[in-house]
Amino acid sequence: MNTQALTVTQLNMYIKNMLDGETLLANVGVRGELSNYKIYPSGHHYFTIKDSDSSLKCVMFKSSAARLRFRPESGMCVTAWGRVSVYPRDGAYQLYCTQLMPEGVGDLQIAFEQLKAKLEAEGLFDERHKKPLPPIPNTIAIITSSAGAAVHDMIRILGHRWPMAKVLLLPVRVQGVEAPPEIAGAIRYANEFNVADLIITGRGGGSIEDLWAFNDERVARAIYASRIPVISAVGHEPDVTISDYVADRRASTPSNAAEIAVPDYREMTDILNSYEIRASQAMRKELSGLKDRLASYRDRPVMATPTAHIDNRRIELDYMRDRLASAQEKRLHQCRQTFIGLTASLEAMSPLRVLTRGYAVVTGEDGSCIRSVGELSAGDRFCLTLSDGSANCLVENAKRSSEHGS
Repeated sequence: MNTQALTVTQLNMYIKNMLDGETLLANVGVRGELSNYKIYPSGHHYFTIKDSDSSLKCVMFKSSAARLRFRPESGMCVTAWGRVSVYPRDGAYQLYCTQLMPEGVGDLQIAFEQLKAKLEAEGLFDERHKKPLPPIPNTIAIITSSAGAAVHDMIRILGHRWPMAKVLLLPVRVQGVEAPPEIAGAIRYANEFNVADLIITGRGGGSIEDLWAFNDERVARAIYASRIPVISAVGHEPDVTISDYVADRRASTPSNAAEIAVPDYREMTDILNSYEIRASQAMRKELSGLKDRLASYRDRPVMATPTAHIDNRRIELDYMRDRLASAQEKRLHQCRQTFIGLTASLEAMSPLRVLTRGYAVVTGEDGSCIRSVGELSAGDRFCLTLSDGSANCLVENAKRSSEHGS
């Protein structure tokens, strides 16, 4: 029996070496529910995987976590791949995770749903933010790969539908880790230098991995910030990306984007021709109406004998003049009679008419009327006004009659 005692470190290292030498534990997958998921400032991820009866501590170092394409959350069912070993300091075994895969759906689908929910909550999908497309753009910027079939289809359709439009290609990668910053940079470049009236960005069809650049948050925010309207044209009809939600208009395919971007010049020609026909018809109708109106004027008697109309107006003028003269004479006669009546009434009331019957008006030196002998004294001067003139008089004696008392 070995009676030699081991130190804690020796025992922990012994167990660690045993586990590290076990082939099964070198790359094992463990399925369970995430719990206590935490991301430390160092970039390392610490969490626990548990089932109904047990739990297992796990760590994912920064280098492995950088490859995650979704955001792990507590309560999510996953399969964690990695190696099982002992952390000697604590004497506890744990899973050193190198890969984390969600159960049921792929990690890309979870990443898509998470980013979609985040951007939708921020209002990036709000219809009120979407800008109207220009009805007839002068310049269209296409941001896609220059080597793909999609760009050739778009250029062909744009030239076929509206040859007057200028097409500017901003070539970018549309697949791989370099694609998102290139696409976002091209959108910012188009806005900074105002190179176009409309932007089309997208690519042809492919798997979710192939289209993933258009599910990148950087691309979504660049589309949202664009002052120039953006059409998103990614993949085929069933394919929907984050760019489709953020863009001002979604096209089912790149070819459909070209059809949306410009009108068909043949349809526009038909519309203009119909406008021309309607304008000609309206002009002919207007001219016909004016012609009928001119004919009605021509058939009037005044046009046949213009002097007859003038003669009639002269007769009417003479008639009106006679009526005015008669009315004026009648009015003057009425005024004259009224004046005579008022003059007679005024003359009857005039004090001068009384004077003609032998009466006189006596006024003092100040012009006031003297009505009583009591207002006069010997030596006073007064004026005596008669019907034919006046006389200045001197009072020698003033005597009141006996009827009025002494």
